[in-house]
Amino acid sequence: MTPAARRDRVERIALEAGATAVAVASAAADSQTRERLSAAFARGDLATWPYDEAYAERAADPQALLPGARSVVCVALAYATPAAAHRGPLRGRVSNYAWSADYHGVLRELLRRVAREIEAFAGEPATALACDTAPLAERALALRAGLGWVGKHTNLIVPGSGSFVFLGEILTTLELEPGTPRKKSCGSCTRCITACPTGALRGDYTIDARRCIADLTQRTDAVPRELRVFVGDWVWGCDLCQDACPPTRLAGARGSAAFAPSEPELAAPDLGDLLALRSAGYKRRFKATAMGWRGAAVLRRNAAIALGNALDRAAVPALERALARDPHPLVRGHAAWALGRIGSPRALAALRAAEPGEPSPEAAAEIAAARAAWETFGGGLALDSRRNNP
Repeated sequence: MTPAARRDRVERIALEAGATAVAVASAAADSQTRERLSAAFARGDLATWPYDEAYAERAADPQALLPGARSVVCVALAYATPAAAHRGPLRGRVSNYAWSADYHGVLRELLRRVAREIEAFAGEPATALACDTAPLAERALALRAGLGWVGKHTNLIVPGSGSFVFLGEILTTLELEPGTPRKKSCGSCTRCITACPTGALRGDYTIDARRCIADLTQRTDAVPRELRVFVGDWVWGCDLCQDACPPTRLAGARGSAAFAPSEPELAAPDLGDLLALRSAGYKRRFKATAMGWRGAAVLRRNAAIALGNALDRAAVPALERALARDPHPLVRGHAAWALGRIGSPRALAALRAAEPGEPSPEAAAEIAAARAAWETFGGGLALDSRRNNP
């Protein structure tokens, strides 16, 4: 069988297994990708993630994952689905990739099915799988394979499906004829850049992840104060740049039912409930989703930020309880910020009551900053997004 015939067979198998789109790239090391990643590290774009310069070397060379690899089967799986209308006061927003069963398991099962078929006609073990967690430059490989093109929001755009797609790879020692990169770009369109409230997108197809709302909601330390107001009501991830992308808007909700919210609360959780979340409830509600890996305290911190941004005095009692009782200083600190942002007399009283007995220096600093800002400006932290947009 020729490399072209093998490629055609593998692509057919992948589509029959449920892939939205599939294409093949060479498994050769990619110096351009290595240089691009190295430049991102040098700029500090990925400083909030536990990667180092060695990651760029590994991610740009599929041989590091499967020695002897000759081809990479790049698979896209559309996931955009409509959420049941459940928005309302004091509710948060969740990125649509995370409001259903964890995509890692769904996509890995698809990849395993295809890999078993490849090994069956190869007659020997010949594959390795990657799905987000392995050090592999997935978008660069998909771009090289012709699976799609990379937009200014830095996500891969698959023709007919847009950018709401999960990516997975099957590395194989079989030689498959590679695809051809698409001659396509975003042209003069800047809608995603305009839609990003933090200025994370530079317009040159690079992103400062330190300013990305999706990144901010996943980090485990304090969200920088100057960026909290721009997080809005997002409690996990962010879809703003992709929602504004014309090819993605045109594609619509093309994801399978497997990626629909199993309950409305997953797409728009009650912020008061989320702020009170503890370990047992977190495991029961979120462990099976893509929100299930950072821990309950991160979601409580995000809920506190969203409640502060709601500027609704109805949120004060829940924030007051979090400031007084939450076991994690990260959450107490962000609850203090939210109380200061709301700026009611009861909120100020809660800050004054908590300040003397706060054992954490970080949380104590947040309380002091929130109280001082309230007293200085006569209410709230005076962080109007229109005047503070970077």
